[in-house]
Amino acid sequence: MAADPYVFHDPDQQKAMKGHWHELFGNDHPIHVEIGMGKGKFIMTLATAHPEINYIGIEKFSSVLIRALDKRHEYEGDNIYFIRMDAEYITEVFDENEVDRIYLNFSDPWPKDRHAKRRLTSPLYWPRYDRILVPDGHVIFKTDNRTLFDYSLEQAKAAGWKTSQVTYDLHHSPYAQGNVMTEYEERFTREGIGICHMDCTRDKK
Repeated sequence: MAADPYVFHDPDQQKAMKGHWHELFGNDHPIHVEIGMGKGKFIMTLATAHPEINYIGIEKFSSVLIRALDKRHEYEGDNIYFIRMDAEYITEVFDENEVDRIYLNFSDPWPKDRHAKRRLTSPLYWPRYDRILVPDGHVIFKTDNRTLFDYSLEQAKAAGWKTSQVTYDLHHSPYAQGNVMTEYEERFTREGIGICHMDCTRDKK
């Protein structure tokens, strides 16, 4: 995997890409990032459907990323790359205003209070997203965990972000149209578990 052309595995290599992702793609198309992409079904589906958008999937576990690479090698497009890293270092890899959209899909809830800072919607992360997103950028969050969702909604507002398309049952809401499901989402839906969803933006800089 370390030698795969579609994966940025080495931290120094990752940092060298900061501010240069459009050069890699060879165009100025919007860049959408999924943090914690898992096996890659969600982001590969989007990349296939939207060749006019550049996609970057972030995953910290090599054992899972390998499954996404299997899908990537079957894809003939040139609009998607992967990064193996922890989201904690996202501002070291992307420059200011370099990303147009961030997807957070079924992130680890880290339920214990002492681990709250590890949640991707904790107060530590909103300034990081603010830094790398374009002024009208979006953070789109989905989860089956209502406790995490309520926490995330509260933290987004506390950080000064605007929330819209807020629902505790995405698949029976007006926002279901065009929704792309992850592997987890498909399973939860079969089990009758409601999917929480919100779209976060902030005032333009």
